Amino acid sequence: MQVRPVTPERLAEELADRIADRPGHPWLRVAVDGAPPAGPGVLADALVDRLRVRGRAVLRVSGGDFLRPASLRFEHGRTDPDAFYEDWLDAGALSREVLEPLGPGGAGRVLPALWSVETDRSVRAGYVSLGAGGVLVLDGALLLGHGLPFDLTVHLRLSPAALARRLGAERRWTLPAYERYDRAVEPLLTADIVVRADDPRRPALVDRVAS
Repeated sequence: MQVRPVTPERLAEELADRIADRPGHPWLRVAVDGAPPAGPGVLADALVDRLRVRGRAVLRVSGGDFLRPASLRFEHGRTDPDAFYEDWLDAGALSREVLEPLGPGGAGRVLPALWSVETDRSVRAGYVSLGAGGVLVLDGALLLGHGLPFDLTVHLRLSPAALARRLGAERRWTLPAYERYDRAVEPLLTADIVVRADDPRRPALVDRVAS
């Protein structure tokens, strides 16, 4: 493989080109996966206008709006890494309300948000429609280990040292969950596109080269 440094702006442009050139059937479901310090939400946001300029309708959704209620997330305490890995994301609701409606035979009507972690209540969002050929851009952490039906996956990779440094003391308890994710899911191999994100000012695209 080859690692090619790019600017954040160039990264967003190249990813937008790859996404826009890829046909949807009839929609394209794109995941931007990474720990929060890697900035998956920032990159996902940067893709929206770039994709629209390229003629693609875009629906922006965050995995953070599909977390389970606090009573379920914190059933084993607020700092349980196994619960963080297994139980925080409501993968069933995300698949049912967002991904499956944009899959083959779907109606294209999506619930863009389900649960607010700030209020610990339903956000009571209304359903929205995405026209044929549109692109869903979803960001989140630990997205690739749930069998969710994505059409294109981008993984923002932080080295263990960078992740420990940038998580901060208040979130360092999640480190075992990310270590487990690397072992069990192997996002470096399973993601369609990998970006090294140790330095947010100098990301690098990992280009896989056939041997």
